[in-house]
This record gives sequence, structure tokens and C-alpha cells, in this order.
Amino acid sequence: MKGYCPYTNLAAQRYPAMLIKTGLNDSQVMYWEPAKYVAKLRTLKTDGNALLFKINMGAGHGGASGRYDYLREIALDYAFLLMQLGLSKFGSAA
Repeated sequence: MKGYCPYTNLAAQRYPAMLIKTGLNDSQVMYWEPAKYVAKLRTLKTDGNALLFKINMGAGHGGASGRYDYLREIALDYAFLLMQLGLSKFGSAA
């Protein structure tokens, strides 16, 4: 099991840009687990690539419910991707 654990296997090295998302009401992955992962990753990563953490305060395990909330989540994903590709006026690839 330890070999599959993403938290245990973090190491001091370069990591790609990451957007890590969770839902406050997730009954299967509690919000503090990805928060702990991101905190450890921030201390270990040796690069300047983006590491963003988003807790959706109204979402559960499957993400946001409702058409517009779901579309907002997708828009965040696309905005992050476009920013990493340097196609956004708000940021550029590191």
C-alpha cells in the first residue's frame, strides 16, 4: 500500500504545474487530505511551477452539482490550462 500512496511518495524534486481540487462535503476524501498533500508538496518542490489548491465549499465527491456550478469548475480547469500554456493575459508558463 505504501508504494501507491501519493503523500508518502513525495520527494524533493521538480513537479509539473498542478491544480489540486477538492470538495468540502466529500464523504470519501476528506478535505484535509489534499490540503495536507499540498502543504507537504509546497515544502518539497524544487521548482517555480504553479501549485494551486481549490476547496469547493459546496461540492462533494463528484464535484459541483448543478449545471452552472459544474460549468464554473470546468472554466477554472480551462483557465489554469490556458495560463500554463501562456495563452492567458493573467499569467504565463513558468
